[in-house]
This record gives sequence, C-alpha cells and structure tokens, in this order.
Amino acid sequence: MSQKDQFIKTIEDGYSFEGESIVLGGAMLNGECQTNSLVKVPLKTINRHGLIAGATGSGKTKTLQILAEQLSNNGVPVLLMDIKGDLSGIAAPSPGHKKIDERHEKIGIPFEIGTSPVEFLTLSDEPGARLRATVTEFGPVLFSKILELNSTQSGIVSVVFKYCDDNNIPLVDLKDFKKTLQYMTGEGKEEAEEEYGRMSTASTGAITRKIIEIEQQGADRFFGEVSFEIEDLIRQEDGKGMVSVVRLTDLQDRPKLFSTFMLQMLAEIYATLPEQGDAGKPELVIFIDEAHLVFNEASDALLDQIEAIVKLIRSKGVGLYFVTQNPTDIPDAVLGQLGLKIQHALRAFTAKDRKAIKLAAQNYPLTDFYETDELLTTLGIGEALVTALSEKGIPTPLAHTLLRAPQSRMDVLTDKEIKDIMKKSEIIKKYNIEVDRESAYEILGEKIELAKKEEHQEEIKKQQEKAAKSTSRSKKKEKSMLENVMDNTATRQIGRTVARELTRGLLGALGVKTSSRRRRSLW
Repeated sequence: MSQKDQFIKTIEDGYSFEGESIVLGGAMLNGECQTNSLVKVPLKTINRHGLIAGATGSGKTKTLQILAEQLSNNGVPVLLMDIKGDLSGIAAPSPGHKKIDERHEKIGIPFEIGTSPVEFLTLSDEPGARLRATVTEFGPVLFSKILELNSTQSGIVSVVFKYCDDNNIPLVDLKDFKKTLQYMTGEGKEEAEEEYGRMSTASTGAITRKIIEIEQQGADRFFGEVSFEIEDLIRQEDGKGMVSVVRLTDLQDRPKLFSTFMLQMLAEIYATLPEQGDAGKPELVIFIDEAHLVFNEASDALLDQIEAIVKLIRSKGVGLYFVTQNPTDIPDAVLGQLGLKIQHALRAFTAKDRKAIKLAAQNYPLTDFYETDELLTTLGIGEALVTALSEKGIPTPLAHTLLRAPQSRMDVLTDKEIKDIMKKSEIIKKYNIEVDRESAYEILGEKIELAKKEEHQEEIKKQQEKAAKSTSRSKKKEKSMLENVMDNTATRQIGRTVARELTRGLLGALGVKTSSRRRRSLW
C-alpha cells in the first residue's frame, strides 16, 4: 500500500463516526488536499473543550467562525467573546468568491451561503444587551478570588455576606458591599463584633482598596441588576442555535473586568444547568478569543478556579474553547483537558520561538506522515493541524487540514446592520434598563444617618446639660460671693457701729469730764 493510500485509510478510519458530526475541511498530504478525505468532529465530544492556536494572521478567527456557525446549524447555542470586534459578520451571509468555490471543490463538499441568529451582548458602552450580576450571586468565595484576597480578608468578606443574609439585606452592587463594610466597622461595630467577632481595620482597608481597583476598570457597571439569565444563552431560532456575541473591544486593557465576567458566567452556567454527561450534542459552547489576556493577568487563585470549572463543566454539556497565539499561553493543567486541538501556523523568528514550536509539537499525537515541528512553520493561511476526540474519547490521527470557508461574511457588520439586529432583539428591553432597588447601600445608609442624628442629638443634650451645670455653678458662685460680700459688709457695718458707739461713748465721757473741769474752774 502506498503512503497516499495508507494516509487516506488512516483518515477514513480515524474520522468515521456513527453520530452527528461537523466537517472542518479536507486532509492534506505533502501539501495537497486529498479530496473526500474529510476531517470531522463528533458533536458528542464537543463538550470535551478545545484549543485554536496560531500566529497573528494565520486564520484563527475564521476557524472560530466556522466552528460557531456549524454548531449553530446543528442547533447548538454558542457564546463568543469578541475581543477584537471581528466576529459580528457571522450574522450576515457570505458574498461568495471564486477561490472559495475552488477550495471547497478540493475538499469535496459544496459551498453553502448561510447566516446564524445573533444576539449582541455587552459589559460596557458597546451596543448590545447589558450583562450584569449581583454581588450576592458571586458569593463570598468567588468574590474574594476576584479581589485576590488573603485568607483573613476572605474571612471578612464571608462575614459581610453572612451579616446581610441574617438581616435580609440585599447585596446588589459594589457600593452595597462597601457600605456594609463601612457600617460593620463604624456605627454597627459593636453589634457586628458581638455577633461575628472583631474585624481588623487593616484588612477592611485592604478590601476597600481592592474594590476600588476593579471599580476603576469598570466593574461597577457589571455589578447590579437586572441579572443576566443563563436561559437566554441557550435558545434556538428556527432550529438554529443562538450565537451570542459579547462585544469586548474596549476591555482589552481591563483584564480584571474580563476575568470577573468570565468566571461569574462560568460559575453561573455550572450552577444553573443540570447534569447531562455525554449527550448526543452539547448544551452550549463558549469561545474565549485572545485567551492569553485572561491567563497572563490571572492570579493563582483565579487559575485554580478556571481549572476546576474546566474539569467540572463538561458534565453540564458545556464546551470551552480557548483561542490564543501559542499553546504555551494556556496553563498545562487546562491544556491537558482540551480534546479538540486546531493548530495554525507558528512563526520562528528567535531561538525562543523555535523552542516554543518544539514544545507545541509535543502536544499533538505522533504521526508517520508529518514532521510536526517543521510543518507548524510552513502552514498556509486557512490550513491547520487538527486532532479531535472520537466518540469513544480516543484522539483522532493528526491531520494537516485545508479548512472550509465560513458560510457567513468574513468581515464585520456596519453600524447600521448592528442597529437593525438590535431592533429585532428579544432581550434588549429586558436587560437594558437601570434598576436601583432598596439594598444595602440605602438600608445601611439610613441606619448610619440615623445613628449620626442620634449621636448629634446626644451631643447637643450633653452640651446643654454641661451648659446648665455651668450656669448653676455660676449662680451658686455669685450667690456665695454676694453672701460673702454681704457678710463682709454687715461685719464692717457692725464694726463701724460698735466703733462709733465706743468712740461716742468715749468722747461722751471725755466731754463730761471736760465740762466738769470747766464748771469747777468757773466756780
């Protein structure tokens, strides 16, 4: 058997599945596409996660688009995190091209023009339905991990959540959490310490600074109501899965917000969807474009959380697909969980690049048909090395694949086209309203104001009592002084009277004697 025949047999055996599957393209040998040697992915194992990697301009985004629209065609809802803003074209039909027809002729499948139903979502000022979640929905553990708190600070966060639960105080947004922390270390300190123990001011100050840090990245706009419901991500329209595009073009320099959203979304999906194991097809597939933005900025706690979710969420029928430039951008613990790998070209400009390519080649099954590390540097645009998981969970043979073209537009929508889609949206009116119900900020704010008023009244009362006492003492002193003065005056008066009487008496006696002498002298 020739090498070509052996190769074709290997592809046919490795990529023949009993259940539904999606076609990625045609297998290539020695630079030529072997017509009708189709490279496919079974829908049953799509929830085993995946990786799309390759250098800038190698075709990663178009591969993501192909996967998303093929999943949608098979009734599988898709969530796309659009960092660069170039995925909106999935909502419009492809204009077609002669080269596209030639490519599909080589692959052995007809080219069909099509679109997918699309909803635009946003975390910021981009057009789309607003994504929000309350602080309560995060829970103390995930909220602490987002803030990158130590164990002592995380304990305080748990106490804040417990206090609000015990007192039926809603924690909706970040200002609610800060107000609760302020109350429990201020006016309500005695109450909090009696029930939950003492909280260090140094730790509470550190927590407040961490909250301010994520507020400056725009997280205050994400925390709030109306909370986004997962059921709105897993809809179908005319038998096709809904493609929800989260527009994140203005969040590239705010990785904290992106990580916050992503983790909360994954945690909420895991908590909401029921266990389903390996069903015929996934319940939802999530594509995280420019995934290195998440992992490069992630703390150890965040990485641990992502790793745990990647391992667990598969059983909920959810597939996670990371799109990045090099497989080494993904932590080994996560990379080892990825079943489908689509590797576009890598560039070797430095010794470090060549070393990275050798490492990347080791992530793929061994093959007798390719020198993987050399092929990685010579792949053309729209070509990739592919390996998936069979229906039995066994890795398929490595295939150099000529990828099919997207059925939808390979360009972005105009502003008018985006507005037209938003006008037809079923969820824009539901989520694009501002709700600011009475929550911790208002409830505890009133308590703080009341405590301040009571404290002010108490202070006034004390001042009045002090003034009254001072006045009373002053009057007593004046009376005492007056009495002293009067006593002194009376004493002096009596003294003068006595003295005068004595003087008068004495002078009278002297006068009597003098008169007697005078009278005797006259005689």
